[in-house]
Amino acid sequence: MALTGTTAADRAKILAEALPYIQRFHGKTIVIKYGGNAMTEEKLKKSFARDVVLLKLVGMNPVVVHGGGPQIDDLLKQLGRKGEFVQGMRVTDAQTMDVVEMVLGGQVNKEIVNLINQHGGRAVGLTGKDGGLIRAKKMLVRGGGESDELIDIGQVGEVESIDPEIVHRLHTHDFIPVIAPMGVGKKGETYNINADLVAGKMAEILKAEKLIVLTNTPGVLDKNGNLLTGLSAKKIDELFADGTISGGMLPKISSALDAVKNGVNTCHIIDGRVEHALLLEVLTDEGVGTLIRRR
Repeated sequence: MALTGTTAADRAKILAEALPYIQRFHGKTIVIKYGGNAMTEEKLKKSFARDVVLLKLVGMNPVVVHGGGPQIDDLLKQLGRKGEFVQGMRVTDAQTMDVVEMVLGGQVNKEIVNLINQHGGRAVGLTGKDGGLIRAKKMLVRGGGESDELIDIGQVGEVESIDPEIVHRLHTHDFIPVIAPMGVGKKGETYNINADLVAGKMAEILKAEKLIVLTNTPGVLDKNGNLLTGLSAKKIDELFADGTISGGMLPKISSALDAVKNGVNTCHIIDGRVEHALLLEVLTDEGVGTLIRRR
């Protein structure tokens, strides 16, 4: 069916609006933390894959770091176990680590790779263990409360270092890296690492133009549920202090803040439940979600 004059003009305006962003971000690296509903609803999975392929085809270098919390919880439930969290971090004993490695490095990673490839991309799946990509060490977290003591939550790690060579090589040959958030310790032990922390550190090391975090909320919300469209480092510190940012949003905002403080130009916390949220954020004037800058 032919477009009407109004519809055609609207379509043309949208396409033309993308041009300066394509020019500005050509050759730039964009790290995308992929998680939430965008990973579980078929329509959103397909729109995400198309978005990533399009960004690659117009000359950007997308790097996907994925989570897999719901999928891990599903398998734990089937095994008669229940996920436990402290300060947004999954408590990971040896049995849980086996499940995490199976789900993240196997099921979820390969599904994303396959999805991107089906839509015309050339994706390669990695875990942080491949090629010594992510070196990790044990993470201890503060339990909160009056004692605020450090708690050992098992095989949960934090990023000690990242060797970006394998990612650079994939970019050189026009592949799209898809990274599962696991790392390896000095003695060869495997660590489960929060995907938000991996994405933030990966963006820093790769000197990314943008870090984009897909979530199940419109972005960062104030205490009344209103969207905060733009935040500085100073404002985020205030939101931490008054408890506005808490729970699962803590590692997302912490890693985003560290990233922009360490050279990443901007970070975007966006609603992954919106179709083509990635394209809307990168290639339109308005964008979606919350923009985080250094100042």
